[in-house]
Amino acid sequence: MRESILLHELIACSAQRAPQDRALTCGLASMAYGELQTAVVQCAAGLMALGLGRGERMAIYLEKRFEAVIASFGAPAAGAVFVPLNPLLKPEQVAFILQDCNVRVLVTSPERLALLTGVLGNCPDLRHIVLTDAAPQALHIPQAIPDLAQSQWRDLLAAPPRAGHRVIDTDMAAILYTSGSTGKPKGVVLSHRNMVAGAKSVASYLNNTSADTLLAALPLSFDAGFSQLTTAFHAGARVVLLNYLMPRDVLKTMEREGVTGLTAVPPLYIQLTQSAWPAAIGEKLRYFANTGGRMPRETLDLLRQRVPQSQPFLMYGLTEAFRSTYLPPNEVDRRPDSIGKAIPNAEILVLREDGSPCAPEEPGELVHRGALVGMGYWNDAEKTAERYKLLAPGAPGRQLGLQLPEYAVFSGDTVRMDAEGFLYFIGRRDEMIKSSGYRVSPTEVEEVLYATKLVGECVAFGVEHPAWGQAIQVIATAPVDGTLDT
Repeated sequence: MRESILLHELIACSAQRAPQDRALTCGLASMAYGELQTAVVQCAAGLMALGLGRGERMAIYLEKRFEAVIASFGAPAAGAVFVPLNPLLKPEQVAFILQDCNVRVLVTSPERLALLTGVLGNCPDLRHIVLTDAAPQALHIPQAIPDLAQSQWRDLLAAPPRAGHRVIDTDMAAILYTSGSTGKPKGVVLSHRNMVAGAKSVASYLNNTSADTLLAALPLSFDAGFSQLTTAFHAGARVVLLNYLMPRDVLKTMEREGVTGLTAVPPLYIQLTQSAWPAAIGEKLRYFANTGGRMPRETLDLLRQRVPQSQPFLMYGLTEAFRSTYLPPNEVDRRPDSIGKAIPNAEILVLREDGSPCAPEEPGELVHRGALVGMGYWNDAEKTAERYKLLAPGAPGRQLGLQLPEYAVFSGDTVRMDAEGFLYFIGRRDEMIKSSGYRVSPTEVEEVLYATKLVGECVAFGVEHPAWGQAIQVIATAPVDGTLDT
């Protein structure tokens, strides 16, 4: 049985092994692996017929649905690059991304296209729009874009079969846009190798198999959200696509679909712990994992009370390197504040400003090296140089005789490593609060507040102060059935 090398081969290999197994569920409908593979091949042929070239970009502006998944794997199968857009983005934000990475094809719905008609004139490279459904009425497209064509999704899949452009695993597969500190999003470029290596690594420590059902509650434009697809497809598991409005929608879906794996951000977990969990969830849920920030200890304790038989995986990741660390479940009671150790096939270093390794317990910058390190920020040499840097000669894994350089991701996060090699997050360098000569981590302030059980959600930050440099301020919500004293 062949092994996946390119991103779209994750689906092809599982389809070859078990074509009748369910790959995707959305609402009451499901797709088997064989069906999904056929649709991906058809999508790739359709994109080729539209003239999408090797390495050119196709954007997806949709909620979670079958077409979004098919297009995400169809573009790489054609030798092109997919750009998933958060469906919550405003039209101006969408236009910025379409322009920034010179998108040639946009896959969207008539309703979403109607929101964009006023800004598409700023996207001169856009040549084709594929609509997932028939438009109820003709949509006016700005004349500023000559030869901009529209077609239907069904027509895209009906194109004659043809092979995609030849690519290798170090070619681009995706550009994931993240929020920047200046307000402009940054496009993280990921290769086929990055995404396949990430899928294999995560599936190995989560012990994913074809018996699993993973819930895709996070946006597919989020690296951890898309990872639910790649991890599941590598293992031959099923993914349930969910566009939820309320936390109870998540719990209802988990119960109905027999979800065995859940990955979510701490704010969602905080909301979920405020609801009653049906007993059936705990009978099926094999693990739950966090992403997008450290899990408050109080929230972790409540989750373990709700589903005592489920294993908690505390994780830390960077979009620039997909995933970085995890804490094994058997270590959670011993060190609940740790972000763990490096995931398989990655190495995590803690370095001083001069590039030398820190001593145990000495704070330093978390640096990620290995197969998951991305290809930099699209069209942004300055930001790329700040985050992707050469490892110094003699650094761990860099013997002095090596002549070719190696780039690693310098995260900008301050961590410490204990004597046993476990990592602890201290804070982001650009978010540390500097007050009265001290550097204070807002994360640690938030942890203290959560431990009091007097707040529901909270965020700590620094504001300018004439005497102290910065003063610490907090915005918080009241706990469930409680009030907030100020």
